[in-house]
Amino acid sequence: MSNTSIHLLGASLAAALALGATAPAFADDSKEKCFGVALKGQNDCAAGAGTTCAGTSKVDYQQNAWKLVPKGTCVSMKTPDGMGMLEAGPAPA
Repeated sequence: MSNTSIHLLGASLAAALALGATAPAFADDSKEKCFGVALKGQNDCAAGAGTTCAGTSKVDYQQNAWKLVPKGTCVSMKTPDGMGMLEAGPAPA
């Protein structure tokens, strides 16, 4: 085996390990997505229309932006706009 092959094999292994370390945060069964509870710019990744990823919500308590919260707590979270939701609400106007 040549040095180039060994380096490529090592790089491939390092890349595979790095990808495994970046598993999505929502893969944790002790957490759930809670819509409508994030403050402006503090949502977790993959919010709805009008946002592109983490930290892109436009207003406090945006109903189509979510935060990860401990499982079973979302619908009991009270905000000035109502309770947390397990499903996305409408995008802000």
